[in-house]
Amino acid sequence: MSGEHDALVRVQRASSGAVLRLSLDRPPLNVLSTELLSELDSALEEATTDARLKVVVLDAVPGARAFCAGVDVADHTTDRVADMLSTFHRVCQGLCNFPLPIVAVVDGAALGGGCEIVASCDVVLASPRARFGQPEIKLAAFAPVASLLLPAAIGPQRAADWLLTGRTVGAEEAAAAGLVSRLAPDGELAELEADVLNAFCGASGTALRLAKRALRAGNGKDITEQLHNLERLYLDELMATADAHEGLAAFIEKRPPQWQQER
Repeated sequence: MSGEHDALVRVQRASSGAVLRLSLDRPPLNVLSTELLSELDSALEEATTDARLKVVVLDAVPGARAFCAGVDVADHTTDRVADMLSTFHRVCQGLCNFPLPIVAVVDGAALGGGCEIVASCDVVLASPRARFGQPEIKLAAFAPVASLLLPAAIGPQRAADWLLTGRTVGAEEAAAAGLVSRLAPDGELAELEADVLNAFCGASGTALRLAKRALRAGNGKDITEQLHNLERLYLDELMATADAHEGLAAFIEKRPPQWQQER
């Protein structure tokens, strides 16, 4: 692949044009700032009209400790949260509605917004050290994208377990649940990725586009209207609560939260 390096997203295109690789490049944890999300959104938008393309790979730059540890806490403040949430949801919609397959390659933690990005992809490849989770509830928040996508991906009971407890699960449990498509043996993630990409590159681009449309119709991943409603719930109701602000403050100050007494 030949490459160009953006500030926070590394973009590489295979010489054949069939593979586009988008690598999160904010090590060590690839925390999602609004700037990074905007770059990712632009890269996806530009790729939708690429006639030679057959598959997009979403991964982290080599050496990162995590695939993605979530959205930047600094962007959850009252004056920035609306812009951050809108940009993040635009990225997830772009992944869900992309006209060709998107393969997430996860080596390390995918937590919070990172897990939601993974759930928005079509195929998820993971190494044994991958971990997944939606810890938002621990900060008195919820995950809109995961609330829509995880019940279909892993079943409503498992989704409730993950979303309402905020626990982190390992790669094997995520594969058994259905979030991870294929779990690579230790040290063989690159080989597994190559096999999957070869399968996509050998297929008809036209057929892949039509098959992706058929899958979207069948799995309910056109989340635009539902996500808009949950975005309003998050901004208008959740962010109006004292607990939402207490959860953020406690996280920043590294102290136990003091939740408001229910009346």
